[in-house]
Amino acid sequence: MDQKGYRRGSFQSATSDEDMLEIAGASMDFSMADDDPPLDREMGGFSSYNGGGMNGTSTMMDFLEEPLPGVGTYEDFNTIDWVREKSRDRDRHREITNRSKESTWALLHSVSDAFSGWLLMLLIGLLAGSLAGLIDISAHWMTDLKEGVCLAGFWFNHEHCCWKSNTTFTDRDKCPEWKSWSQLILGYGEGAFAYILNYFMYVIWALMFSLLAVLLVKGFAPYACGSGIPEIKTILSGFIIRGYLGKWTLVIKTITLVLAVSSGLSLGKEGPLVHVACCCGNILCHLFTKYRKNEAKRREVLSAAAAAGVSVAFGAPIGGVLFSLEEVSYYFPLKTLWRSFFAALVAAFTLRSINPFGNSRLVLFYVEFHLPWHLLELVPFILLGIFGGLWGAFFIRSNIAWCRRRKTTRLGKYPVLEVFVVTAITAILAFPNEYTRMSTSELISELFNDCGILDSSKLCEYVNDFNSTKGDDLPDRAAGPGVYTAMWQLALALIMKVFITIFTFGMKVPSGLFIPSMAVGAIAGRLLGVAVEQLAFYHHDWPIFSGWCSQGADCITPGLYAMVGAAACLGGVTRMTVSLVVIMFELTGGLEYIVPLMAAAMTSKWVADAIGREGIYDAHIRLNGYPFLEAKEEFSHKTRAMDVMRPRKNDPPLTVITQDSMTVEDVETIVTKTTYSGYPVVVSRASQRLVGFVLRRDLIISIENARKKQDGIVSTSVICFTDYCPPLPPSSPSVLKLRSILDLSPFTVTDETPMEIVVDIFRKLGLRQCLVTHNGKLLGIITKKDVLKHIAQMANQDPNSILFN
Repeated sequence: MDQKGYRRGSFQSATSDEDMLEIAGASMDFSMADDDPPLDREMGGFSSYNGGGMNGTSTMMDFLEEPLPGVGTYEDFNTIDWVREKSRDRDRHREITNRSKESTWALLHSVSDAFSGWLLMLLIGLLAGSLAGLIDISAHWMTDLKEGVCLAGFWFNHEHCCWKSNTTFTDRDKCPEWKSWSQLILGYGEGAFAYILNYFMYVIWALMFSLLAVLLVKGFAPYACGSGIPEIKTILSGFIIRGYLGKWTLVIKTITLVLAVSSGLSLGKEGPLVHVACCCGNILCHLFTKYRKNEAKRREVLSAAAAAGVSVAFGAPIGGVLFSLEEVSYYFPLKTLWRSFFAALVAAFTLRSINPFGNSRLVLFYVEFHLPWHLLELVPFILLGIFGGLWGAFFIRSNIAWCRRRKTTRLGKYPVLEVFVVTAITAILAFPNEYTRMSTSELISELFNDCGILDSSKLCEYVNDFNSTKGDDLPDRAAGPGVYTAMWQLALALIMKVFITIFTFGMKVPSGLFIPSMAVGAIAGRLLGVAVEQLAFYHHDWPIFSGWCSQGADCITPGLYAMVGAAACLGGVTRMTVSLVVIMFELTGGLEYIVPLMAAAMTSKWVADAIGREGIYDAHIRLNGYPFLEAKEEFSHKTRAMDVMRPRKNDPPLTVITQDSMTVEDVETIVTKTTYSGYPVVVSRASQRLVGFVLRRDLIISIENARKKQDGIVSTSVICFTDYCPPLPPSSPSVLKLRSILDLSPFTVTDETPMEIVVDIFRKLGLRQCLVTHNGKLLGIITKKDVLKHIAQMANQDPNSILFN
């Protein structure tokens, strides 16, 4: 048989970003050649234990020496075998430990191997923190570039440009060094024509930035679009998407993230920073052998990198560790917790050293509150939690419906046009309103701010009818005209943010959801906070206020309401709880506000869960059809393994390979005519007694290698998977021994095993398939895809559309 016959479509997988298909709200074609067989290719590609794996140490040297390149590796769009990978790492570690007793060099090698994980965390933290600082500085400068330029140096943003100016504090934003585009082009900045010119330049810059971003993503790294967190969760669960964490994705995502944020679109950089940090982790893993050659160990590193990403995104190292643990990680041992903490620490320290905002803080909207809150304020805080849950459920349903429409209609074929239209609408609507014209981070910073004596914002234009103040603690005052103007402008901004974010998240540019969600909640919270403040001011004699909010006291902090609202909306969209509260606490530095944050976060989660169980990232995982087995869901149906296994009734019999009676040609024929990723090995077709499991990829590589390098291997050569092959006539061709690629300990269950146990086994052991037996005889096979389809079917969903659509 010609070797091309069985090699075609086997393990020639894509390794570059250019082979990407639609991600993050668009379609991703994982279509298989045959979707019905017992073990399809999307679950294939894991190799055997190379001679027993967990069965002993007799073949441990095979792992270290790797006699056949390619054996033991995975194809693209396949799931890793966690059990096998952990077994390989234990064997490797045992061998290094044993050798360390033999010589000083081996002892040094053992020490360096143990230290390599911490060194890798150090490098990840340094690189992630440096890139985050670069992104922050660049985005701040390019955002201000839409409104003007600094004559003292075009590389200065507005704030830095005016630092050395001699203007008064109230006119600090009107320094002579900073020129708007109308002042630069026309020579004056006031009047209708100047306003129109500034308006025009704002829209033009926004369109230029967004178009450059989408063209770079489309042309160089399609995986750089979107948030990246749904894909990171899938990868950390064991799925392989080659190129998603590659160097091209890192470069393009870093550049286009700056462009997308600067364009003024309703998106944030915090989610994509997790993707950037994971790209750093994946690339740096190649410097260390034990992480480069072991997919499970690499995923431990990626979990720590995700923590570093959140650490630099919010200036919250502890929150980053908890976010990785609660939201993205699938396997999080205690060792990974310590290393995640170290990586987050180094990343935050690096970003603090860069000081991108010039205020010695890690984020633009760091605030400090010191005023206490009253127990009765829990009522409006819970109302904000209810609003956050309703907003989260509404956003998820609307965004998923829009993304599904993008996938199933011609809209998905024109990503550049979509970005152009959404950017144009956003910029045209944003410019007239100062609260939508400014960057979303600056908006959140202003909403979080508690009004002081020197604040010149409209939000702080109260009627000052007091004679003395105690520091910055101003009493509650009547709202002035500026506050009322700010209120209706914020109400319009809220409506715009609520709807425009639905269409923005999922486009072909890097787009995070943390900041837009926080902005929606912060606006709603500030509106409610000012309302409660004015209610308390004008009706301080009401029973609900009389006990704690007397006239002239500073008892309501609208900025606190904005902070609680931001936490509620972010929790409603992502369904985070513990990590969300810690992130918000680290943002504000106020221990006394943990209870309001917890109340709002839990309320928003309860309300959102009552409407729909999925967070935004889980919803996008299901939309894109990723093989992600959710660990939080309980399987409560009374089905058995025999109800899910394949082959089913009226299906062709299970394709098997016998241990010592099939020729090379027979095996090549099976490989050519089927698309299964692996085959059970039995004693004989008649007995169906299970011997082990062998992978398609390993079979192809081993046979191809034997034909090239081993004399006497022809199509009629017998393939033997046992230690002692049966005697053959003297004239027979050489026997091909493939015991080294046979997994002698495949996971098996009986046909009467309840599916709830099978699902738990798949979740907790990270299996890719298990074999089903009856009285020791092989009956069928259950793959991870079968489990996912069965769960969908039990949830009254279409099992064929739930995966790889």
